Amino acid sequence: MKKKILIIANFTKLPWEQGNSRFPYIINLIDKEKYEVELVTSSFSHGDKKQREDKSDESKLDYKITLIHEPGYKKNVSLKRFYSHHVFAKNVEKHLGNIEKPDIIYCAVPSLDVAKVAAKYAENNDIKFVIDIQDLWPEAFKMVFNIPVISSIIFYPMKKTADYIYSKANSIVAVSKTYANRAAIVNKKFDKKISVYLGTELENFDKTRDANPISHNDDVVRVAYIGTLGSSYDIKCVIDAIKILNNKGIKNILFVVMGSGPLQEEFEAYSKEQKVNCDFTGTLAYDEMIGRLCACEIAVNPIRKGSAGSIINKVGDYAAAGLPVVNTQESPEYRKLVEDYQIGFNVETSNAEEMAEKIELLYKDKALRKRLGKNNRKLAEEKFDRKHTYKEIKKIIEV
Repeated sequence: MKKKILIIANFTKLPWEQGNSRFPYIINLIDKEKYEVELVTSSFSHGDKKQREDKSDESKLDYKITLIHEPGYKKNVSLKRFYSHHVFAKNVEKHLGNIEKPDIIYCAVPSLDVAKVAAKYAENNDIKFVIDIQDLWPEAFKMVFNIPVISSIIFYPMKKTADYIYSKANSIVAVSKTYANRAAIVNKKFDKKISVYLGTELENFDKTRDANPISHNDDVVRVAYIGTLGSSYDIKCVIDAIKILNNKGIKNILFVVMGSGPLQEEFEAYSKEQKVNCDFTGTLAYDEMIGRLCACEIAVNPIRKGSAGSIINKVGDYAAAGLPVVNTQESPEYRKLVEDYQIGFNVETSNAEEMAEKIELLYKDKALRKRLGKNNRKLAEEKFDRKHTYKEIKKIIEV
């Protein structure tokens, strides 16, 4: 008789949606001859901010997808979002009460409301409970709403919930060592603790790149950014850095900004105000994004001071594309990768002068760009290739 694995992940992409999501990839690794798999996720798409279509019947999948109703929200940081997660968690709780008891629960964290429901259910029913930490809450919210003492008081209940979830895990998986170590602070009984970067499958990345070739017959040096355009990302610092270079007579730099978010209009207006040459593409299909990214010469990871982020999605794509990186992110884990693999430069957060200096170095020295980019590709092959790294997750799930 097959064992049942229940995977709960409310921020995942589904097989018929654009993206490069972690959880469908993990599910595809699981041996379906031995395991029956159900993916429980939200009816609301966090990325698209709309209700999803259920195309599971026509997708010919070898596992079950269950969409649980969530009302949704428009802003990532809002009371409505917390309410939406609360409703979703209640509906997941009802679903758990109506299904055959699984043997293993593999649960994404956050959201905290849903993971708390899953943790309680697993404990009450003596089920192996594995968490996969994607982000740290409330730490991520404190960056947006950071008032000394007051923020700690406001977010204390959320911290208490996070500690409870971490403490109940039999095994800890996380997208970085930083996140895994955070959970281990309050959990002294876990069987295994591993960090597996989000990453990508390099073979598919390369096939996609080759199928979407973009070449430029000009002398423009393109600086790439991919990801959300929100308060955590210091796009203005990059614009200021390029402005400094423009004022030095370096006019042929194009800042290619791939992504969208709540501050997109503000960033676009700022680039026009500073008269810096930018291409805001909006959200692209993943295939197109890879083609455009690989046609750039330099990548930037401009994260604001105080961010709780660690090894985030974009740095894996930069590595796969083999681009040198100018990084402002404070994460000691990522800064160490930058230094150890010599993939680019770490600079002080919000320091446009220092960023301009490093971009200028790369701008002027094509051989340096090539060498650092080659090192970043090596990093991708060793740390970000899902074909190899996700086998560790498979070992933890399949028992």
